[in-house]
Amino acid sequence: MGAQLSQTSTMDDSCDDPPTSAVLLDSCHFSQVLFNNVEKFYVPGADVTCYYTLTQNITARGKDWVGIFRVGWKTTREYYTFMWAPLPAAGHSDTAVQQNIQFKAYYLPKDDEYYQFCYVDQDGMVRGASVPFQFRAETEDDILVVTTQGEVEEIELQNKNLQEENEGLKASCANLQKQNLELQEELKKTQELQKSLESLRSNTEKLELEVNSLKTENKHLKEQGDCREAELQQLKEQIRNVSSEKEHLEGRLKTALEHMDQLQTQVLNYEKEVENLSHMGQDKTEQLETLKEENHQLRLSTAQQQHNLMKELEEQKHLFQILQAEKEETDEESQRLRAENSALLRHLSQAEFVPLSALPQAPVPAPGAGDLLFGNPYSAAGGNLGAGAEASLRMCPMCDEVFPEDVDTSQYETHVRSHLLECPICTESFEKSNKQVFEDHMLCHNLE
Repeated sequence: MGAQLSQTSTMDDSCDDPPTSAVLLDSCHFSQVLFNNVEKFYVPGADVTCYYTLTQNITARGKDWVGIFRVGWKTTREYYTFMWAPLPAAGHSDTAVQQNIQFKAYYLPKDDEYYQFCYVDQDGMVRGASVPFQFRAETEDDILVVTTQGEVEEIELQNKNLQEENEGLKASCANLQKQNLELQEELKKTQELQKSLESLRSNTEKLELEVNSLKTENKHLKEQGDCREAELQQLKEQIRNVSSEKEHLEGRLKTALEHMDQLQTQVLNYEKEVENLSHMGQDKTEQLETLKEENHQLRLSTAQQQHNLMKELEEQKHLFQILQAEKEETDEESQRLRAENSALLRHLSQAEFVPLSALPQAPVPAPGAGDLLFGNPYSAAGGNLGAGAEASLRMCPMCDEVFPEDVDTSQYETHVRSHLLECPICTESFEKSNKQVFEDHMLCHNLE
C-alpha cells in the first residue's frame, strides 16, 4: 500500500513525502498522543475530521503528521494517506493540547477494510494510534434500539462503569508512561556510564602503551648518551673543516663578484643591441602592413577573376544549351537524311539495267522538294552518252561516276559510302563536302 497517495494530501500545499521509518510497530510508543471521538465507521464520500490530544509527554515538531493506516500495518511506510499535523499554540508545552485535522473525502479509502489513525513524529516513529474504524454506510444492524427504561438505565450504568474503567486505564497508562520515562532515563545513564568506562579502559591502554614507549625511548637515549662524546669530537673536527672551507668560499665569492661586473657590462651592450633590433622590427612591421595591403588587393583581384570565370561558365552553359538544341535539330535532320540515304541505297542495289535508248534526251531540271536528295542517278548518264546508246549503266549520286553493267553491287555501294563520314558514336552519316556539320556533331557528343 505504501505511500501511494502521500503526494495528494498536505497541509501547506507541499508535495514532499512524510518522514517514515522501517522500525516495527513493537518499538513505538502509542500513548503519547490520544485519539478522541473516533467513530466505528465513516460514511464514504464525506470529509472526516480526526480529533486527538497531545499529552505533555510529547513535543510537537514541524514535520509531525497524522496518517490513515490499514489495520495490520508493520511500519510507518505503509500509510494510505496523510496530513501534516498543525503545531500547537505557544505556551502549552506543559499541558495536554486538543487538536484536529480534516481529511478530504477524495483521498479517503473506498473499500470497507478496517483502518486507524496514527500520529507519526518527524523521526518516523508512531506516538499514538486510534481504535479501528471502517468507511461504509450506516445499516440497521449498527443502530441500537432501546425499548425499556430499565435497559436505558442498565446501559448508562455500563457506560459509567466503562468510563471509570477508562479513567483507571488512563491513570495506569500515565503511570506506565512515567515508569517508561524513568526507565529510559536510567538506561540512558547506564549507557553513558558504560561509554565512560569504555573510554577509561581505552585511555588506560593508551597510557600503558605510552609508558612502554617511554621506557624504550629512555633506554635508547642512554645508549645514545654514550655515543655523544665521540660525536662531539667529530663536530669539533667538522667546525675546523668548515672554517677552512669558509675561507675558500670567500675567495670564490670575490672572483664571482668580478665576473658579475663583467656580465653587467655585457648586459648593457645587449640592451643597446635589443634597442637597435626594435627599430628594425618597426621597419619590418611597416613592410608587413604593406604586404597585407598587397595581399588584400590580390584577394580582391582573385575574387573578381572568380566572378568573371563564373560569368564565363554561365555563358558556356548557355552556349551548350544552344548547341544542344542545334544538335537535337541536327539529329532530326540527320535521321531524315539517313532514312533517305538508306532508301536510295536500297533503290540503287535493286535497280535493273536500263537501255540507253530509253533514257530521256532533254535537259534534266533541278530536283524539287519532293525529288531524291541526290537527284536522279540516270539523268547524267543520258546527257553524256546521248540517244541511241544501248548499254546499261550505274552512276554515283555524289560524283556522277558511271559504272559498267558487270560491276558488282557491293563495289558500287562501297564507292558511294566513300563519299560519306560516319559518326563513331551514333553511326550517323554525313557528306564529306559538309565536314563542318560533321565536326559540330562530334562537338555536341564531347559536350555531353
